[in-house]
Amino acid sequence: MQLYIGNKNYSSWSMRPWVLMTQAGIPFEEVMVRFDAFSPGSKFKTEVERLNPAGRVPVLVDDGLAVWDTLAITEYLAERFPDKYLWPVDMRARARARSVCAEMHSGFGALRNAFGMNIEASLPEVGARVLAEQPEVGENVARIVAMWSELLEQHGGPMLFGNFGIADAFFAPVVMRLRTYGVPVPAQIAAYIDRVVALPGVAAWIADALAEHDFLPFEEAYRTQA
Repeated sequence: MQLYIGNKNYSSWSMRPWVLMTQAGIPFEEVMVRFDAFSPGSKFKTEVERLNPAGRVPVLVDDGLAVWDTLAITEYLAERFPDKYLWPVDMRARARARSVCAEMHSGFGALRNAFGMNIEASLPEVGARVLAEQPEVGENVARIVAMWSELLEQHGGPMLFGNFGIADAFFAPVVMRLRTYGVPVPAQIAAYIDRVVALPGVAAWIADALAEHDFLPFEEAYRTQA
């Protein structure tokens, strides 16, 4: 299988299946398609549109079949590798896991827009300003804290549904955002963030992101290159 992804420092959507497959021990070939621009005719768009008409990453290719969109990719992997138990075994827990992943997939727009993923950066001053000026971002953070707290208490940790699974992979980019922007969270949530960062799959993604040194001004409107 090949997994087409964007820059690891910035591409939150790409991070989800990459971390999921790496952490679960599912072998794949990584194909990096560097972000240059997202306009029609850009090198990035031209390359990705060969596989995904929507022109976005990630894209999973398995024996000629292209699957795009992170929900579709994770569902495909769960069916393709049932022995990996990527969703919880219990039906009710599995339904809840799908619910929170769908909520992440379609929601939290304020947080996404204000806190773009940038693993290399440390921007607590930006985080503090955004939280002070944009109450809807704080509401998104509060919802995530409430969700994670409930799941950790209900399932006993260390991950959201006990063992690592799709839900943790889906929220791994949020973990990165909370760290980059120095968002204050309760101790229980901070401990979960530390555990996610320590996962081998997540640690490997972070290491690769830090090694890129590929500054893209259109991804970082709030600062200039040193």
